[in-house]
Amino acid sequence: MKLALLLTAVDPGIGGVLVFGDRGTGKSTAVRALAALLPEIEAVAGCPVSSPNVDMIPDWATVISTEVVRKPTPVVDLPLGVSEDRVVGALDIERAISKGEKAFEPGLLARANRGYLYIDECNLLEDHIVDLLLDVAQSGENVVERDGLSIRHPARFVLVGSGNPEEGDLRPQLLDRFGLSVEVLSPRDVETRVEVIRRRDTYDADPKAFLEEWRPKDMDIRNQILEARERLPKVEAPNTALYDCAALCIALGSDGLRGELTLLRSARALAALEGAPAVGRDHLKRVATMALSHRLRRDPLDEAGSTARVARTVEETLP
Repeated sequence: MKLALLLTAVDPGIGGVLVFGDRGTGKSTAVRALAALLPEIEAVAGCPVSSPNVDMIPDWATVISTEVVRKPTPVVDLPLGVSEDRVVGALDIERAISKGEKAFEPGLLARANRGYLYIDECNLLEDHIVDLLLDVAQSGENVVERDGLSIRHPARFVLVGSGNPEEGDLRPQLLDRFGLSVEVLSPRDVETRVEVIRRRDTYDADPKAFLEEWRPKDMDIRNQILEARERLPKVEAPNTALYDCAALCIALGSDGLRGELTLLRSARALAALEGAPAVGRDHLKRVATMALSHRLRRDPLDEAGSTARVARTVEETLP
């Protein structure tokens, strides 16, 4: 799970992460903690969509300060039961009543631009909200045509979802929009569980001291992300890696070519994170289950599940 989140931080184009697993395994905690690790972005101070420069500010936005400042990467929660207006934005009723002006009040998609949009229990999200997210995730733009408004603004974000498979499946259309998928299980060894309990107890006793203790390691990870982003364009993908991607996806019977593309991008991000000059077979093997397991058609006769199926196929196809 942590590796998948780091890979999307290195290359947001991978397409986000879906985290499924048992209750109480730290899924939400890990995603929300990601905000402290992400490098800051440069954005116009008063821009509601965090535009990197003045020329990219939407024409509907009223911006008081055009100074370019450094600010934290946005990590926005999309709660269950959220209204459509809250997600995409709507007419600013207060301004319309008090001043008689027709103005746009941006929603969560505007705040998430250039950052992360996190959906907890995403398998319980209402269908009409899922449809909105699919449209925006595909186009990278939020379009609002209502209440006499005609508004467009960029909405490019990394989609991160978490959920418990016991509470229902995710719609296939939304599932395909996640670049990586991981399954989180409860640890079965005593030492790991004791360490989790110890750290949580230490945090509850003195949160400030706990954060200060771990801050140096957090900053080390942030520096690794920054260095990996600089190395990423220089990481080569030799023909052997491309053939491995294609051979693996054919062996798995995955639909379309999105699997190969995501697998290659993920492997390149991993290579950049580790300082490797080129994508190797080892990189592909380590990210294959994350990039491909949620793209396979379900086999009702395969009790082990898609993750185990991908792992078996990787060993057979890429020895």
